[in-house]
Amino acid sequence: MQIQKRRALGAISTTLAIAITAAFAGGATFAAYPEKTINIVVPTAAGGANDAMARTIGQAMSVILKQPIIVDNKAGGNGAIASEFVARAAPDGYTLMLGYIATHAMNPALQKLRYDPVKDFEPVGMVGYSATLMVANPKVPASNAKELVALLKAAPDKTGYASAGNGTAPHFAAEMFKLSTGTSMLHVPYKGSAPAVTDTIGGQTQVMFPSLFTAMPYVKAGKLKALGVAGEKRSPLMPDVPTLKEQGIDNVDVSQWYAIFAPAKTPKPVLEQLNKVLNQVLADPAVVKRLEDHGAEVQTMGLEQMRSFVQAEQVKWKKVVQAAKLTAD
Repeated sequence: MQIQKRRALGAISTTLAIAITAAFAGGATFAAYPEKTINIVVPTAAGGANDAMARTIGQAMSVILKQPIIVDNKAGGNGAIASEFVARAAPDGYTLMLGYIATHAMNPALQKLRYDPVKDFEPVGMVGYSATLMVANPKVPASNAKELVALLKAAPDKTGYASAGNGTAPHFAAEMFKLSTGTSMLHVPYKGSAPAVTDTIGGQTQVMFPSLFTAMPYVKAGKLKALGVAGEKRSPLMPDVPTLKEQGIDNVDVSQWYAIFAPAKTPKPVLEQLNKVLNQVLADPAVVKRLEDHGAEVQTMGLEQMRSFVQAEQVKWKKVVQAAKLTAD
């Protein structure tokens, strides 16, 4: 009996020693983070607003973290391809994602996914918001949303609107606009905002509801014209553009947000370090100005605040989908 007890105690001691060693080894590993290149996966094509945002933030964060940060574009599936890739990546802090309203709120409200936007991710932090802007090709004979409504009613289904894909914010906003105004437009989905904007500028499509972050450079250059803001208030970045509500069009409020996520089970010390660095670069006036120049308003959040925000957004957009009877097709 005494020999058995000693053997049992010896086994327990060995197990504890292994566990303690592993815990300290793990702590040492994470304390040294980062030790190599970090990838930020962007769920849209290169050259778009999301890509520009990721590169701006990544470049600033890399200086502080003293490691390269590479942007990896994985467009398709309305962000689902990139989201699933990141959800299945090693939870070590070296694969991050620039998620946004579609990937973590609208997609799950509209379709079945092979990833869970809450369970499969850890929030790193909020980047900011961008108002949704209703824009048109300069040749469209309407200078505001009210004039466009009259045009659409006079010639139903003669106007095509571009979106960044089924279930994206531009798609939601356009469908909400159609429901609110009783108008009809043909939906032309693209794989990301960049090609959708390109074709709207070129006249292949006539109308779009991109983020202000996406549209503002083209509006300033005269390549697109702004017809209204799809939100509760005017954007301070384009204060002369009235809201759709000011023009008598209600229930079209789509404020697009952007945030950084990591795979679930990423160690909390790594998340806390990334959140601290992200918030630090978003306090840099040079970074803020660069994002504002494109139409994004910076806003930061802590880890738990970010998690609660994403959960609330999912609930909100499920209600919108049900009320408006939106589909992914």
